Amino acid sequence: MEDSLIAALKSLQSPCRLCPRACGARRADGETGFCGAVAQATIASFGPHFGEERVLVGRGGSGTIFLSGCNLKCVFCQNFDISQSVSGRSVTPAALAGVMTALQEEGCENVNFVTPTHHSPQIAEAILIARRSGFSRPVVYNCGGYESVEALRLLDGLVDIYMPDAKFLDEEASNSYMRARDYPARMREALREMQRQVGDLVVRDGRAVRGLLVRHLVMPGHLEDSIRVMDFLASEVSPRAYVNIMGQYRPLYRAAEFPKISSRPRPQDVAEARSYAMRRGLQVDE
Repeated sequence: MEDSLIAALKSLQSPCRLCPRACGARRADGETGFCGAVAQATIASFGPHFGEERVLVGRGGSGTIFLSGCNLKCVFCQNFDISQSVSGRSVTPAALAGVMTALQEEGCENVNFVTPTHHSPQIAEAILIARRSGFSRPVVYNCGGYESVEALRLLDGLVDIYMPDAKFLDEEASNSYMRARDYPARMREALREMQRQVGDLVVRDGRAVRGLLVRHLVMPGHLEDSIRVMDFLASEVSPRAYVNIMGQYRPLYRAAEFPKISSRPRPQDVAEARSYAMRRGLQVDE
């Protein structure tokens, strides 16, 4: 069963169809895809992170594993130094499982795979190896929301907490800022599938143990789209969906080239997005 699961994920990797771009790179032969990745996972850094959501941090921090490369080309990416190029240490699934175990032993509340989409076969294999060796922390799949439902279904039972971005529901913004005009449609599909697998976020003793946690970054000049995102979550995902509405956007990387997003969002827009989400009944991260 486990072997067939990994084989199915690897079959999506070469020619690559792990994400909606379906770029077709033969990664098993060393070809790089749109994301820049080859067959093995590349770790940029890992360790306890205390800047994530409070329900993930707890006392021991979230055990983040930052993976290089990304299937989106966000012109405003705050991690552009690792997302827009592939740098770091290439690791086998067994070595990745070792990192997971080390983070657990260090006292981390969970293991948080950051930008995992293009390495989901290696992550799945690492999870299986780690669990056979006694790993028991929740696994967080921290992604940009641009996911293949076919690949997500193969992760069912392996991921405890899905933490996708819900960036835009505007096709023009998605195309201009991420080179992904179909992002709104693919993100909707992905979040519905994630909700089907893990349900609403479950928090015990102040720590998230299972469920869906959605992130939404309020962008300057796009309040209307933020409102649409909240409507989507409440109407199509769950009326009690847990959402972190973030107001810390800064015009990093290439954002200054795009006048509409070349400044910080207005505080009143962030406040309105949060207020609207609460009026819709969503669970808003404090």
